[in-house]
Amino acid sequence: MNETHGAATVRNESLHEWLMSDRPRSRRQASLGRAYGAWRTFSHNRLAMLGLAIVIALVAIAIFADLLAPYSPYIGDLRTTRLLPPSSVNWFGTDDQGRDILSRVIFGSRITLYVVVLVAVLAAPIGLIVGTVAGYAGGWLDAVLMRITDIFLAFPRLILALAFVAALGPGIENAVIAIAITSWPPYARIARAETLTIRQADYIAAVQLIGASPWRIVLRHIMPLCLSSVIVRVTLDMAGIILTAAGLGFLGLGAQPPMPEWGALIANGRLYVLDQWWVAAAPGAAIFLVSLAFNLLGDGLRDALDPKAEK
Repeated sequence: MNETHGAATVRNESLHEWLMSDRPRSRRQASLGRAYGAWRTFSHNRLAMLGLAIVIALVAIAIFADLLAPYSPYIGDLRTTRLLPPSSVNWFGTDDQGRDILSRVIFGSRITLYVVVLVAVLAAPIGLIVGTVAGYAGGWLDAVLMRITDIFLAFPRLILALAFVAALGPGIENAVIAIAITSWPPYARIARAETLTIRQADYIAAVQLIGASPWRIVLRHIMPLCLSSVIVRVTLDMAGIILTAAGLGFLGLGAQPPMPEWGALIANGRLYVLDQWWVAAAPGAAIFLVSLAFNLLGDGLRDALDPKAEK
């Protein structure tokens, strides 16, 4: 038994030394070493791990909402279960339609995750492409792209999203499009700043000498180096995305009834906030908790993915 444990310890130590080697022998070893070093830094941050645990819990709740929700999020009984306070039967109470608030909050996690993922998938690539192209090309193209970016940055995100939703019409899909349109400029700014530094590097000059096209240089050699900074910014922006989506839902321009979107739940509970406080408190607490989790996760990723930090 001791021999087996000792052999496992030796293997773990040799794997650690292989991953943390200062002179990797292959690209795969170098990539795995960077990922391992980033994970070690991230895992030592307790708040970041707490944020990661909450985000994982959100994903699990969204996936298994049908199994976790004790009641239907859409059906209630106006006669017997309207505006009941929290109890052992309805943990978060019921709303003005007699629907279980816990079930609606659980199913609302799917809408929140849907919005967050789609906005990240749409906005981050746009910002990354605009920023790297502007930073590498320079000249008039850089000036035009950055002035367009400045126009978007000149307006508060929620106000601009309201304008786009008003033009597109209310609905969760249009809300996602509006939020994505207003979210890409910060990513473009970060990618451009990174590109201005990277394009002066010797290895970029070497790639240019061997005849690589500008698009190949941007896509294969510059974008991967800007990706970590954009990922960190996207994670930190998740809280803002959630709040913007909740704001649109609160105003009736996001998810439409009877969808259990958290912002819409708060809007429904504002009429009863003094007497039946639990109607708005539960979705408000969910927004606060998930927003805090993404901020903690983003802070941890920023420390872990910082190339200047000591691993």
